[in-house]
This record gives sequence, C-alpha cells and structure tokens, in this order.
Amino acid sequence: MAIFSSLSERLNHIFSKLTKHGKLTELEIKGAMREVRIALLEADVNIFVAKKFIADVSEKAVGQEILKSLNPAQQVIKIVNEELIALMGSTNAKLEIADRPPTVIMMCGLQGAGKTTLCGKLAALLKKQGKKPLLVAGDIYRPAAINQLQVVGGKAGVPVFEKGTQNLVKTAKQAIDEARSMGNDVVIIDTAGRLHIDEALMQELENIKNEVHPNEILLTVDAMTGQDAVNVAETFNKRLDVTGVILTKLDGDTRGGACLSIKAVTGKPIKFIGVGEKLTDLEPFYPDRMASRILGMGDVLSLIEKAQEAVTEEQAKRLEKKMREASFTLEDYLEQFDSLKKMGGIASVMGMMPGMGKLKIKESDFDEKKIERIKAIILSMTPKEREKPEIINSSRKKRIAAGSGTNVQEINQLLKQFEQTKVMMKQLRGGKKLPFMR
Repeated sequence: MAIFSSLSERLNHIFSKLTKHGKLTELEIKGAMREVRIALLEADVNIFVAKKFIADVSEKAVGQEILKSLNPAQQVIKIVNEELIALMGSTNAKLEIADRPPTVIMMCGLQGAGKTTLCGKLAALLKKQGKKPLLVAGDIYRPAAINQLQVVGGKAGVPVFEKGTQNLVKTAKQAIDEARSMGNDVVIIDTAGRLHIDEALMQELENIKNEVHPNEILLTVDAMTGQDAVNVAETFNKRLDVTGVILTKLDGDTRGGACLSIKAVTGKPIKFIGVGEKLTDLEPFYPDRMASRILGMGDVLSLIEKAQEAVTEEQAKRLEKKMREASFTLEDYLEQFDSLKKMGGIASVMGMMPGMGKLKIKESDFDEKKIERIKAIILSMTPKEREKPEIINSSRKKRIAAGSGTNVQEINQLLKQFEQTKVMMKQLRGGKKLPFMR
C-alpha cells in the first residue's frame, strides 16, 4: 500500500483537472485550492495547519508570473510541493550526537504506538551505521515489556541492560555507567507508557530527563491515530520539550494528518518513520521525499538507497553485463526476487516508483505468496532449464509442477512473464540505468 494513497489520489485528481487548461485564471486556482483544503481536512490534517498551507500556496500561485507562464498548472504543483516540504520540516533532522559518548536517547510515548519494538529498530539502524548501542529496559510496569525488549535486542544483536522493576532513574544511571565501561557509544532508554497521558507518567519521564540529561528525547506516535497523534505530541512536548518524533505504522491505513501537522503544531521535527513490522523497517524522515510521494512523484532516492543495501556492487555489475549481452536467465530472475524481498517487498518498491499511484495497483497484486510459488517453480528446474527455458516441454512442465506443488498453467504463466521481462531488459539496454546499477 502506498503511503497516504487516498490523499495522493485526491491531489492527483485535482491537479489533473488543472493541467487540462493551457492557461489558468485566478478563479480556477482558487477553486483548486478549495478542493486541496477539503482533501487535507479529510486526511485529518490540523484545521489551522490546512488553512495556513492553502493561504501560503494561494498567495504564491496567483501571482502574475505564474498565471502568465507557459505551463501555469506545473508551476502550481511545484509551489504545492515546496510548501509541503516546508510544512514537514524542509530538511532531514539528524540525531544529536554527544561530544563525549555515550549519546543518550530517551524514548517515550503511549502504549500501543510500538515504542519497545521501535527501540530495537533504532538500535539495529544505528548498529548498521557503525555505532555500538545499548538498550535499557525501562518499562517496568507493563507485563513482559522487559522480555519483549530482550527479544528485539537479540534479533538486532544489541545488548539489553535490565534491573527488573527497580526505580528507572537508578537503572538509567547504571546503564550509562555500564555503557562507558563496555564501550557502548549510544544508550537507548525504553520508558514506560500508559493508555493515556497522566500526571504519574509525565512526572516519571521528567525525573529521568532531569537526572540523565538525554541528548535526544524521541516521542513515538501512531500515525494511524491522525489528529490524536498530534495532540499527544503537543502534550508530551509541553512537558518534556521533546527533540523529535518517530511516526510508526506509516505502512497501514494512514490518512496523513499526523505527518503533515506535527512539525507545524509542535515545532519539532519528525526524525524517523516506521514503515513495516520487520526490524529493518525504520527509515530516516526526508520531507522532500515524502512530499514527492504524496504528490505521486515517487521516491527514487529512497529506492536507490534500498537497492544499494540489497544488491552488492558485484551483483549490479553482473546484471548490467547480462542485460547488455541479452543473457538474462531464470537464475538471474530468481536473484532479483530475493533482492526485492530485501528491499521490503515488491509493493514497497512499487510505492516508491514515480507514477505508480496513477495505475491504481492494489496491494493484493503483489501477494508475497505468489512470489514464493514462482520461486518454488524455478528451484524445481534443473540448472540447464533455468539457463535455457525454451527446452522446457510438456513432460518437463509436469515434472516441475509436481516438484514445486504447482500446476502446468502457473509454469506457463511464469515462462510468459519471464519472456516479457527479457523484452523489457532489451529495451533498457543503451537507455537509462536501473536504480540498482551504480
């Protein structure tokens, strides 16, 4: 599912009507802006944020320079894109790193936002960047919270410091001492949450802040709760002066209100976004890339970064050579499926490609089970059959079907799909490189 698919679809519909006109009048632009305002409010964007956004865009869009330009509709879309970027914070807000290690990161948020799991995801991301994080089990009230952190810490390959249900301030101080002695340069403290904001929770968080002086206080909010997420962020910020926000569950049925409102309401940047359940599904937040995705322009830079993590330099060069020589085989096809899986799956990749939103492709079209069946078919072939699929006759198809638990019709579909891919590969030869070709 594409991020903010409903909002993206609405905006694309509004702008497609504008692009049909060679020239635009001030009245037409104002009419379009009214529609954009309704789309933003339906996406659960804060009403004051939506009003100001429309006012800022309208002021720039109805200037004589825009109205008399060769393509005023494109100019309006460009202004909307720039204002969306500004609304979400303009630039990527990086983590504050301590002059003398360890850097202390205090995580906070309400129950249900995925804070404990997020601690593990952040630790895994920092570890990949060459850091040596230490997780601190500080949620001493929720049953099994300590065990949950130990499990995610184990998956991330990051140590977890815990002292049972003793006072969290004491545990946090001991953890920082432990980090110094063990050479851990980042300490991530998982704190207790509540089902709702109360005085006891806030007082405990303030005590931790005052005692350990964290470099970062990151608030985890559930993007699916829309304006509630913004209200939570505003309340936490007033008491703790948070340094940044992490939005979780952006892969779900999210309307976009929280993402587009939080920076404007709290003045604090979104630093990371959670885009799935896997340990690797945490990404730095880039306002320009998010604006591009909301407007259906894709997110090529993030796609390239994911590709570079999933595909080695050697694999990329080998694939490029095979494309040049038109020697792409079913073995290579199988390797590409594995690379796509590392990149978050086909649906995730397609959501980042420019123009894909307009094709109205459903998530069900990228059923991972179908991919597994295709892989099973290829793995049931002999090396020679994978290299030269044209030798696969009816008796071979029956054998492959029996070995893969599929049927001959599915094998025929795969072979047809593969031939279409080879045609596309030939067309790409001599043209632009794919994202994973550096």
